[in-house]
Amino acid sequence: MPDSTGAGIASADPMPREAYLRDWLARGYAGTMGYLHRHTASRVDVRAWLPWAKSVIVVALNYRQPAPAKPDDMPRGRVAMYAWGEDYHVVLRERLEALAAALQNDVGGQFQVCVDTSAILERELAMAAGVGWIGKNTMVMHEELGSYFFLGEIITDLELAPDAPSLDHCGTCTRCLDACPTQAFIAPYQMDASRCIFYLTIEHRSAINPALSAKMDDWVFGCDVCQDVCPQTDMRDTSEPRFRLPVLQEAAPDAAYPLLEDVTGWNEADYVAAVSGKATDRARLDMWRRNAEIARTHSNLGPQKS
Repeated sequence: MPDSTGAGIASADPMPREAYLRDWLARGYAGTMGYLHRHTASRVDVRAWLPWAKSVIVVALNYRQPAPAKPDDMPRGRVAMYAWGEDYHVVLRERLEALAAALQNDVGGQFQVCVDTSAILERELAMAAGVGWIGKNTMVMHEELGSYFFLGEIITDLELAPDAPSLDHCGTCTRCLDACPTQAFIAPYQMDASRCIFYLTIEHRSAINPALSAKMDDWVFGCDVCQDVCPQTDMRDTSEPRFRLPVLQEAAPDAAYPLLEDVTGWNEADYVAAVSGKATDRARLDMWRRNAEIARTHSNLGPQKS
């Protein structure tokens, strides 16, 4: 396999953490992400969605890359690394569909490709497939890829030999828990997503609690803090060119560090041009403006000149 890819196989048996999932939802830790309350049955057991499912092929595709230098001293926000390049939904789905087609041609069978948007528990499946363990920051950790990777799945009716589940290697380390700016971790391996900067900037549609916005610094789309401090993520860079900033050419610095003045002044056409073909279209125009205003107010960038 390419050196920026990991893969494993899990049985399509029910996941063992149904009680945890239901309790997590009941406590309100999903915030305003109402969609997580739907299709709970398939999240626990993929066969509630696809009765013919017998095995799940789980793939991890690395997106890690060196951070570019900021191009100037202008007030700029920060975008999480996963959204610097092309939309991972498209890139990973294309690769998985090609793999599924090759498998069907060779051995037959039925296949369903999933990339982030299906009502399944991707992290639990990844752990069951031996791709990685769920770390204290609730992200899947891989011994060679760290945590900077996307997950995708191919659900199939083929009975494939499952891999051994991953073992936890977090040990006594608490760097991710200690570094979270908004104290989103209730305890090791437990997150209150409604406090996470990633959730606040991308999923939360309305005004942000001032007590939390004051801690968001210059993040305008997502957050990488708990990954940046993790010793497990100082790993190899992606070999997928569509995830790398150079593919964006002259727009590369703005993809990682957008000018706050530009974002607050975006009209609909500006917004579409900025997010087209990227995962950053998950946040609406009004959310981008909101996030940029928060960055101007609460980051260490200081007030922006008019």
